[in-house]
Amino acid sequence: MNAEQKMTQVVAPEVKGFFDQATYTITYVVKDPSSQHCAIIDPVLDYDPKSGRTSTTSADEVIEYIESNNLEVDWILETHAHADHISGARYLKEKYACPIAIGAAITTVQETFKKVFNLDDFEADGSQFDTLFQDGDEIPIGNISGQAIHTPGHTPACLSYVIGDAVFVGDTLFMPDYGTARVDFPGGDASTLYQSIHKIFSLPEDYRLFMCHDYLPEGRDEYVWETTVKEEKEKNIHVGGATSEAEFVAMRNSRDEGLAMPVLILPSIQINIRAGEKPDPESNGVSYLKIPLDLL
Repeated sequence: MNAEQKMTQVVAPEVKGFFDQATYTITYVVKDPSSQHCAIIDPVLDYDPKSGRTSTTSADEVIEYIESNNLEVDWILETHAHADHISGARYLKEKYACPIAIGAAITTVQETFKKVFNLDDFEADGSQFDTLFQDGDEIPIGNISGQAIHTPGHTPACLSYVIGDAVFVGDTLFMPDYGTARVDFPGGDASTLYQSIHKIFSLPEDYRLFMCHDYLPEGRDEYVWETTVKEEKEKNIHVGGATSEAEFVAMRNSRDEGLAMPVLILPSIQINIRAGEKPDPESNGVSYLKIPLDLL
């Protein structure tokens, strides 16, 4: 390998995925191969919607992996404020004292849902998070310098994280046989999502793409969450091949008209815009969430 090749070689970080069957979510630990430094991406806090109880089984599995491999956590990275699971970021921060980061446009999402839930005392300024990434910001993880890429459309604040040859796309894309994210949440937009997806498609074709969810579409008998830029560009059933922006926008908007709201959207958003922090306990020591009636 010559000097030029050494300079242009892309690091292949070690990636471990943890699949949460209840929410079809994958949490990732991404590790610098030349050190013990890592980042946690999109952690889950378990929640039973029937009883309102939370538990830490999913996050504890991540902790067990980190401890058994003697890893040092540099970041907890959120791709967006999730509407389908509660974030385990705060619980993991208490363990590792590392910063929780999300896209700077989270303030737009916070402002929207501050009104939905009538959160008079809530500061919609992103201060609940330790770091707010702008498009293009660097993310040091050991000897790797990752990058935050703003990929809105599903929500205004969505980020994809490019760490070496690994790209963590959040809900922007799903596996090629499942398609793309919905855009009917506040601030979502199909045209914007199309442009964000093509920003990802402009990366080298051999880059690995890691999904935040897999829903096991018909015709497949196992959950998977890793693919490549090339495979998505060629085979994604919603946006692959020569799909035009107009075709995608028409398909996406029509499809979203028939989608039900995620089961956990109301509890999860209230906690996730707080970086995984539950609302302050009331006089009896219990935290409460709000359910807006006849509003949404």
